[in-house]
Amino acid sequence: MTLKVLIVDDESHARSRLRTLLAECTDPRADVVGEAANAVQAVEQIQRTHCDLLLLDVRMPGVDGVQLASRLREMGAPPSIVFVTAYAEHAVEAFELEAIDYLTKPVRRERLQQALQKVQRARSVAESGVDTGGATEHLIIQERGRSERVALSEVVYLKAELKYITVRTADKEHIYDGALNDLEQRYAHLFVRVHRNALVARRAVRAVEKHNDPVEGEGWTVRLDGVDERLAVSRRQLAAVREALMT
Repeated sequence: MTLKVLIVDDESHARSRLRTLLAECTDPRADVVGEAANAVQAVEQIQRTHCDLLLLDVRMPGVDGVQLASRLREMGAPPSIVFVTAYAEHAVEAFELEAIDYLTKPVRRERLQQALQKVQRARSVAESGVDTGGATEHLIIQERGRSERVALSEVVYLKAELKYITVRTADKEHIYDGALNDLEQRYAHLFVRVHRNALVARRAVRAVEKHNDPVEGEGWTVRLDGVDERLAVSRRQLAAVREALMT
């Protein structure tokens, strides 16, 4: 599937940036069918050209992105919407309007690719009437001579330790023989990297908090549903973890 995308943002450099990032996305691919600097132009484009997705800025002169999204819901078959903005406080309102995703600026290519994948899945379900993503994804854990299936929906975090990965659920820990980078690439829609040695479930992220370590000094930790343990968040991954908190 190639998604037909309309970019709506009043800043030309922001539109250019998104166009460049979309050209780098491959799974699914995206074809930019137009750009708009305001809501009026966006509506004109939608009426004239079919598009699957609006990458929609929130704060624009006149009718803003949230108001535009509300009006588009009245259409018979409106395009999917992914909000793109520097203002994270609009996240709750965005999802009340059934936006597929919410990206904060500056947008990273990896995060944009994940948003496109969400749109692709949502549109496939809407067109077919069948939830093709409903099959449970899982890991096969081999411990003490037996194999056990652990659903990824139950995993709170994955942490690399020496040659193995600790797979932590709310109830227990498992040891998994694999590479953290491989799991990150395969399940980026489910997990976000918080540190070089750890991935956490996006659904489990509840808070990002400052932490003062007597040895390492000031830093950040993430609080997760289902476990009392706090995991360290590297400064490099802080923005990505905060995005996961909003989605």
